[in-house]
Amino acid sequence: MKESWSSLDNFEPNFKPLVVIELAKNTKEETREWLTRRIMDKKANGGAQLLVKPLVTENGDQNIYLVGASHFRLLLGAETVGLVKECTDNSMRTFTYSSRKTFKDFVDDNHSFLTIAECQYIIKHELENLRAKDEKIIPGYPQAKLYPGKSIVRRLLTNGILVQIFPLHDQEELKKLRHTWYGRVKIGYQPLDEIRCYFGETIALYFGFLEYFTFALIPMAVIGIPYYVFAWEDYDKYVMFATFNLLWSTVILEVWKRLCAVMTYRWGTLLMKRQFEEPRPGFHGVLGVNPVTGREEPVYSSIRRQLRIYLVSLPFVCLCLYFSLYVMMIYFDLEQWALDYHKENESNFSSLMLFVPSIIYAIVIEIMNRIYRYAAEFLTSWENHRLESSYQNHLILKVLVFNFLNCFASLFYIAFVLFDMKLLRQSLATLLITSQILNQFAEAFLPYWLQKRHKKRMKKMYSQKTDTDLSLVEQVNLEKEMGTYFGTFDDYLELFLQFGYVSLFSCVYPLAAVFAVLNNITEIYSDALKMCRVYKRPFAEPTANIGVWQLAFETMSVISVVTNCILIGMSPQVNALFPDSKMDLILTVAFVEHMLLAMKFVMAFVIPDKPRDIQIKLAKLEFESLEALKQQ
Repeated sequence: MKESWSSLDNFEPNFKPLVVIELAKNTKEETREWLTRRIMDKKANGGAQLLVKPLVTENGDQNIYLVGASHFRLLLGAETVGLVKECTDNSMRTFTYSSRKTFKDFVDDNHSFLTIAECQYIIKHELENLRAKDEKIIPGYPQAKLYPGKSIVRRLLTNGILVQIFPLHDQEELKKLRHTWYGRVKIGYQPLDEIRCYFGETIALYFGFLEYFTFALIPMAVIGIPYYVFAWEDYDKYVMFATFNLLWSTVILEVWKRLCAVMTYRWGTLLMKRQFEEPRPGFHGVLGVNPVTGREEPVYSSIRRQLRIYLVSLPFVCLCLYFSLYVMMIYFDLEQWALDYHKENESNFSSLMLFVPSIIYAIVIEIMNRIYRYAAEFLTSWENHRLESSYQNHLILKVLVFNFLNCFASLFYIAFVLFDMKLLRQSLATLLITSQILNQFAEAFLPYWLQKRHKKRMKKMYSQKTDTDLSLVEQVNLEKEMGTYFGTFDDYLELFLQFGYVSLFSCVYPLAAVFAVLNNITEIYSDALKMCRVYKRPFAEPTANIGVWQLAFETMSVISVVTNCILIGMSPQVNALFPDSKMDLILTVAFVEHMLLAMKFVMAFVIPDKPRDIQIKLAKLEFESLEALKQQ
């Protein structure tokens, strides 16, 4: 990173800023002094034992601080958070400072033993675990109450004293990553190990899943093209395509779990022990004692939370689902109007008008999804969940239920109520393509354009004010104004809905996989661009898998078995086999559907989640741990 200390006071020559702390502009002097002292105090005295320096700008503001740590402190932090690193015997073990010499590539003066993402994660962990001792209030703010064991950073955030904490980009490393990642158009794999070193495992796993899913779609796309070209109106031939779809949707998810295990073992997160989860910053209640930790912390009645969920949140979600269905019926009225208009006029313009209702409906769906997302976040926060994991699970459940109905209800209605395969094909194509275009614009191109405008304005402002080299000051001021990346939720949600479009009804519209592949190729580049250029750098979050999204995708694949079996049963080819009895047809389709579901679950059981060599390595480590405990 290019550094300039011309505007900073008393900086150590070997100090490398890793994390930025921004306080409110009117933060009192005694509060700033108390916070920096607590950050720099030794661990034995309740501090974080980190390095912190003020960033003094030309107008004299001192509300921004740069945080770093010595190499020794980072190594101790790596042991505290339980990082897993590769040993000289090629095994993966939890890092301890006392046995540091046994780890691969470790040298006392080698500061690259820990990745940049790991260093910033360690600093974030230490800052979040900076706890009050005997302080009753934050100095200078009598209304900001403290009690022994309370996280200081969380209290500062909830009281508006602390604006934000974010990791600083390393411009040299970022430049190298951008060049290998998206700097040139190429056909090949992404540099997932480099992405993991810079952004952490959560971001790297998302891009790994996006890349894997794109490659997994290629067989569907290759098979779908001849079906589209040679058998457009012949739905009988889609029986084979639907059958392949069923096997495909199961196999790709099982294979992904194996690939995920290989990657996370290599990165060390597959072996990391889950840390005790602290209350989330927004959690509030009366002060009580945690029976597990013995610490004082807010306590909130679980009965009150359940009442909020079932008496307020659940009715609200049901009301939103009803409104979504109401909008869907308006869409069908528009479709009927467009069809009548086309029958009366029979022109090129009227032919184009046939697609207008679907396009309008696709735009309305995206708007409703985004508005509902804000409402779901507000409701889930109001439910006052103690843990972040509980908050995320309830939020994901709310959003997935609404998005599924909002995006797919019209397709189910067309397929199984109207029995109009031509309209189903048209609606599926329009919804898929329109949603992809809108997502690309809203998530990447618009934020990138806004960020570029802001960057030009900031550079112009600096060039007018001073000719001094302010590269670090300029970098911090540019990055603190960037948008915040709120995690991979929206990215996985987009892939989840795309998986639904491809797996649920693609036998009716085989080109769905083709458009999905094309979209994902551009998605890789646009998402890489927004991570490197549009948003602030997110903190690394060690993870061993894609979490609840694996279950969401597997649930979608189960639903796809049912929908595809019914579509097969509706085909004229299958109907011809049962000319006299529709009940026999229904029973046969139900039997085949149950057999396919049984086959799906058998395949999921037979295909191991982890490759054999990974299983042996994990078992070996467990055996060695038990032996070590016996000796103690």
